[in-house]
Amino acid sequence: QVQLVESGGGLVQAGGSLRLSCAASGRTFSSYAMGWFRQAPGKEREFVARISWTGGNTYYADSVKGRFTISRDNAKNTVYLQMNSLKPEDTAVYYCAADPARFTIGTANVGEYDYWGQGTQVTVSS
Repeated sequence: QVQLVESGGGLVQAGGSLRLSCAASGRTFSSYAMGWFRQAPGKEREFVARISWTGGNTYYADSVKGRFTISRDNAKNTVYLQMNSLKPEDTAVYYCAADPARFTIGTANVGEYDYWGQGTQVTVSS
């Protein structure tokens, strides 16, 4: 079982940056691939980025590639999402999630993730 708590959201102007953090409980955090997802009002939850259990393999949605960076610090049980060059269309609630299939590179499929945080709001003004 993994419990996840996101932080770092807020209001930022277009072109600005934010860094989201996701703190995880449990000694097995380092064995889980992790993902970031987002959900805008009236839209389905969508994939943003994922990182393998080792941190050595990452994958991004086309919409954020080159602007967002996912990373993890297994010693701190934390995964991060650095968001640069933010756009108004990035406005959403951002969620981190853990893939229950341990020791994998992870997936972009939202249905594969069993453990979710409560989300943090990111609002980008134009």
